[in-house]
Amino acid sequence: MSTSTMRRRLLKGLPLAGWLWGDAARAQAQARSRAHVAHVAHPAKAVRWPADPLASPSWPDLARQFTDGGPIVFSTRVLVQAPVHADDPLNVPVRIDAKALLGTAGMGGQRVRRIRVVADLNPVRHVLDFEPLQALPVLALRMRLEQASPVRALVQTDDGQWHVGGTQVGAAGGGCTAPGGARSDGSWQDTLGQVQARWFDNAQEGSRRLRLRVMHPMDTGLVPGVPAFYLETLTLTDARGQAACRLFLHEPVAENPLFTLEWPLATDTGQPGPWRVQGRDNNGLRIDQVLQS
Repeated sequence: MSTSTMRRRLLKGLPLAGWLWGDAARAQAQARSRAHVAHVAHPAKAVRWPADPLASPSWPDLARQFTDGGPIVFSTRVLVQAPVHADDPLNVPVRIDAKALLGTAGMGGQRVRRIRVVADLNPVRHVLDFEPLQALPVLALRMRLEQASPVRALVQTDDGQWHVGGTQVGAAGGGCTAPGGARSDGSWQDTLGQVQARWFDNAQEGSRRLRLRVMHPMDTGLVPGVPAFYLETLTLTDARGQAACRLFLHEPVAENPLFTLEWPLATDTGQPGPWRVQGRDNNGLRIDQVLQS
């Protein structure tokens, strides 16, 4: 066998590392997302999911991956609000309101266990999980969209039922594969880990509102040469040291995450005091700050 023939055969087995960066990073990001979702073994028989009102071809796979095998119902009691078309795909505002699931005593109301936010057509579909605990099942956030996609809230109540709401959001594209502003100008190093918070009275809805921002670049790992670097957890504790709510974040959460949370006025929670936010990112950075009223 000639030397040139052997060289050609050897080269066929070598990976094109530079060309595979995007695919490899995407696969790793999706694996990290799935690692936070508990999977339940299902029988071999086919599962019939409820028909998707948004007619997304990704719905059966999404339902299988993100609902832990629990029963699913599409519900008008889960409100998902987002722009019809996102002007900035790196910073798409989304608001979820599942208070209607709480109902009233004797009227079939349920406590909300978690709210799972997903985007069907993102390279990383899992955006975050929110455990309200003492908070109301209401959350506003900003996220990245890679392309036009359904954005959904999968809300699990204490009986194991998943209540699904969603909306279609148009986007120019590139929200997950473009660097954020702070990454582009390098300013993230000066503000990394800083926490900003402000309380508001929401008299119209009878609640106490908290707007919380944590400074972090939230890199998805899908930009060539920029590894994944994002917040993984945030926990708020009240003046008594008890967990008031928890957030489990993934790469599609927008740069410098901004959240709006609500507590009922009828309880002691949601009142200004020595509240505390604690968390960490995937590189081990710790967040620990007392919130000022």
